[in-house]
Amino acid sequence: MDTQRELLIEQRVANEAKSPLVAYLLLIFLWGFGVHRMYLGRWMSGFLMLAIWAVGWLLTPVLIGWPAVAFVALWCVFDLFLIPGMVNADREDIRRRLR
Repeated sequence: MDTQRELLIEQRVANEAKSPLVAYLLLIFLWGFGVHRMYLGRWMSGFLMLAIWAVGWLLTPVLIGWPAVAFVALWCVFDLFLIPGMVNADREDIRRRLR
């Protein structure tokens, strides 16, 4: 590929790629709702996170929902470290699509 085409591809990647800042803000402010995963294109795991979070909170009055809430909270802590990899994967998908 010539240099001009590579520059155009990288410019499109920069314009279309998901922002890590937005993903972190969604994670921090909306925590267990899984919106940060949906934003990054991981729809199924985002909806799964939302479902576990909702069921967990619905069942906390009878004390059996706390493990589900704790599981999603721990999942969110892991996602703090996984977001950069998810953003890089998104950028690689865009590059692959443009070539």
